[in-house]
Amino acid sequence: MRPEYVKKIEQAKLQRKENKSFFDRLKKKRPHDLDRTTNDLHDLAFEQIDCLQCANCCRTTGPLLRGKDIDNLAGHFRIRPADFTEKYLRIDEDKDYVFKSMPCPFLGGDNYCSVYSDRPGACRDYPHTQQRDIRQKQDITFENTLICTAVSEVVKGLKKTYEKK
Repeated sequence: MRPEYVKKIEQAKLQRKENKSFFDRLKKKRPHDLDRTTNDLHDLAFEQIDCLQCANCCRTTGPLLRGKDIDNLAGHFRIRPADFTEKYLRIDEDKDYVFKSMPCPFLGGDNYCSVYSDRPGACRDYPHTQQRDIRQKQDITFENTLICTAVSEVVKGLKKTYEKK
C-alpha cells in the first residue's frame, strides 16, 4: 500500500472519535442533499485514489456472500456451488457465508482481483459512498473510514460541507 494511503488510514484511526461525533450530528441534521454531496465527493476521491495501489478492503474485510454470489463464483471456476462453499467459505456468527480467511483468496500480488467480473455484490458495491440512501449507510461509512482511503477523503469533504452549515 502506498505510504500516503497508510497515512490516511492512520489519520482516520486518530480521528475515530471526532468522526463518530460528526456522524451523530449529521444524523440529527438530516441534510436533504446528503446523497448528491456524498456521491460527488466519492467521484472526487476516486479521481485521486487508485484502488490497485491499496486493496486494503480486499486484505482486511471479507464480503458477505449471498447465494447468487456463490453461484457466480462457482460458475467462474466451473465447480459446483457446494464444492466452492466447502473450499472457500465458512458460516460466521451471524449465519452468513464469508471467506474462510483473509486476505481475499482471489486477490493477486498485484492487487488485481482474479474473479473481478464475477466478484460478489458486496465487493461491487464497496465502499457504498456512491449509492443512494447514504443516511442509512452512515454507520458503515464511519467504519469504512478505517479501511478505505477514499472513504476517509469523502468523510473529510462531508465534514467541510456540513460543519459550516
